[in-house]
Amino acid sequence: MIKVGIVGGTGYTGVELLRLLAGHPSARVTAVTSRKEAGMKVADLFPSLRGRIDLAFSTPDEARLQDCDVVFFATPNGIAMNEARELLAAGVRVVDLAADYRIQDVAEWAKWYGMEHGSPDLVAQAVYGLPEVNREVIRGARLVANPGCYPTAVQLGFLPLIEAGAVDLSNLIADCKSGVSGAGRKAEVGALLAEAGDSFKAYGVAGHRHLPEIRQGLGRAAGQPVGLTFVPHLTPMIRGIHATLYARLKTDLDVQALFERRYEGEHFVDVLPAGSHPETRSVRGANVCRIAVHRPQGGDTVVVLSVIDNLVKGAAGQAVQNMNLMFAQPERAGLDIVPLLP
Repeated sequence: MIKVGIVGGTGYTGVELLRLLAGHPSARVTAVTSRKEAGMKVADLFPSLRGRIDLAFSTPDEARLQDCDVVFFATPNGIAMNEARELLAAGVRVVDLAADYRIQDVAEWAKWYGMEHGSPDLVAQAVYGLPEVNREVIRGARLVANPGCYPTAVQLGFLPLIEAGAVDLSNLIADCKSGVSGAGRKAEVGALLAEAGDSFKAYGVAGHRHLPEIRQGLGRAAGQPVGLTFVPHLTPMIRGIHATLYARLKTDLDVQALFERRYEGEHFVDVLPAGSHPETRSVRGANVCRIAVHRPQGGDTVVVLSVIDNLVKGAAGQAVQNMNLMFAQPERAGLDIVPLLP
């Protein structure tokens, strides 16, 4: 049995980890931390977990995280980079759901995240946890940088085209929409129902911190830098990301067949039949990315539609998928979940 610790168990990704791990056949949560809620029963804060998680929140000092096999950091940016080293030295594997280890260029990371990195020497050891790209390396990883939600949807949508050398890399466009849970479980005016409901807006047009992460992943696939315009939007829904991706084809090819070949055998990427339009509700609560690919009017512009649940394939579900690989478990363990409808 894999002994699991969760640092920061009161946010949306933390409670999503608890939900998924409660049904995992080979993992048991032995510690979940929260300084603010220390001493409170997890099920008292999250009644959905009654009868599933019989633990109380504890402070990090009380949690004995060194006794765990793996620790998930479901914390704000800047926490794992100062706490992971001690756990790694104790032989604990670490999966960071924040951005501390995603970007290999530490100076670039500091520019976008507004702080100096606390453990730059560990960045080179971190494995980027996108299983559809790095599966074999993840198996042997001690420290995994779980991808961001937007970067997951965008990279999975663009990768087949880039790996095939089929598109102009100078002008890729990612037009993305996210539900309000992407902002985290905190009191914030912009996330209030009266502010976000019945409205729709773009944000971060001048530059969003997920941009360098996406460029890094696509650049690795291309073997060269890519030109990417990334515009995120906030939509009045709780969960979900819808990424509409645009690229210019350099050669005539069957893009539907290309995507089907690339993701053949990938249980968590579903390439829909030609002409489909995936909906965010079709992935709600599940660790799956659904993709449709189009060539409007048969022209040289390819449009990829990529949808995920930002809290599952975009966060906690992908983290569990990575844990399964790290501990030689079936990759689908604890993740064979039918999406919720309605």
